[in-house]
Amino acid sequence: MGVTIRQIAEAAGVSRGTVDRALNNRGRIKPEVADRIRQIAEEMGYKPNQLGRALSMSKNNIKIGVILQAAETPFMQCVLEGIERAKDEVDSLGGTVLLCKIPHISGRDTIDAMEHMRSEGVSAIAMVPIEEEEIKAHINLFVEEYHIPIVTFNSDMEDTKRLCFVGQNAFQCGRAAAGLMGELVGGCGKVAVISGYSSNPSLSNRVLGFGSELKIKYPEIELVGPEYCFEDNHLAGQATEKILKENPDLKGIYMTSHGEEGVCRMLAKYGRAGTVKMIANDFMGKNYELMREGSIHFLIGQDAQIQGYEPVMILFRLLFNGEQPKGELQYTEIFIRNEYTIPENL
Repeated sequence: MGVTIRQIAEAAGVSRGTVDRALNNRGRIKPEVADRIRQIAEEMGYKPNQLGRALSMSKNNIKIGVILQAAETPFMQCVLEGIERAKDEVDSLGGTVLLCKIPHISGRDTIDAMEHMRSEGVSAIAMVPIEEEEIKAHINLFVEEYHIPIVTFNSDMEDTKRLCFVGQNAFQCGRAAAGLMGELVGGCGKVAVISGYSSNPSLSNRVLGFGSELKIKYPEIELVGPEYCFEDNHLAGQATEKILKENPDLKGIYMTSHGEEGVCRMLAKYGRAGTVKMIANDFMGKNYELMREGSIHFLIGQDAQIQGYEPVMILFRLLFNGEQPKGELQYTEIFIRNEYTIPENL
C-alpha cells in the first residue's frame, strides 16, 4: 500500500491541507515548512501521482453537508471556526462542504436542511440534532434508505442509526457542576438550574447529571427548576428574577447554556451577585469578565473547535478511503476554571 497524505501529515505534525499545498506549490505556506514536508514525503516513499488520483476521486464523489443549530450563540461561533478549518482542508483535497447555519433551535428547519442537503447530492451529513421523534426518524431514514451516513456533534442521538458522536459528555459535565456546587454552598440549601432548550439533548443531559449527582452526594440540597431561557440573555434575566422572588434564600445557580450575562445582570440588580454562587459553561463571550467580577465562580469548558472540525473529517476519511471512526462516542475533554486560572491574555 502506498504512502498516504494523512501519514505524511501525521509525521510532519501538520494538516493534510498543508501537505497538499506543500506538495503542489499552492502557496500560503512557509517555505521552510514546505521543504520539511517534501523531505518527509520523499523519505516515506510518497509517489506524487497518488495525490492526483485522490483529488480526482474526492472532487467527483465527496460532498459533505453540515447543519449547525443555534449558530449565533458564542459557543457555536467557536464550533463554526472548526467547521471552517475542516472545510478549507476538504476543499484543498478536492471535496466540498456545504454548510447550513440555523440561528435558533428548530426541528422543522433541521429536517428542511437535511432534505436540501440530499437534493444537493451530499454523500454524508454532520449535524447538531434536537430531541424530537421526527428528527430521529429522519436520521434513520437517511442512513437506512438513502445510505447517507450521519455524524452528530455537540448534541447526540444515541437511539438512532447515526455513525458516531463528537462532543462533550454532557451528563458527566452536569455531575462535575454538581460536585463544585455542593462544595460552594456547603452541601445544603436551595440551588436553581437555568437551561436553554428542553429539546437540546446536550443541555438536558447536563441537567440530568447535575440533579442525579446532587441527589446522591448532597441530599440536603433542594433543586429549583429547571427554568428555560432559550439561550437568550433577556429571558435568562427574567428566569433569574422569577427564581429570586420565589426563593429569597437561594444559594446557587447552575447555568447550563448561553444566557450568563442576563443571569448576572439580574443577580446584580437584586444585590445577590457573588453571594449566590454561580457555575456556568464555556470559556467565551463575557464569561471571563463576569468571573473576574465575582459573579461566576466556576466555568466548565469543552473543546468547541474540535466539535466542528472532527465530524467533517471523520466523514471525509470514511468517504475517501473507507476509514471507520475510532469509536461511537468521541468525547471531548472537560475543563474547569475559576478566577485564578483565567489565561492572562484574556
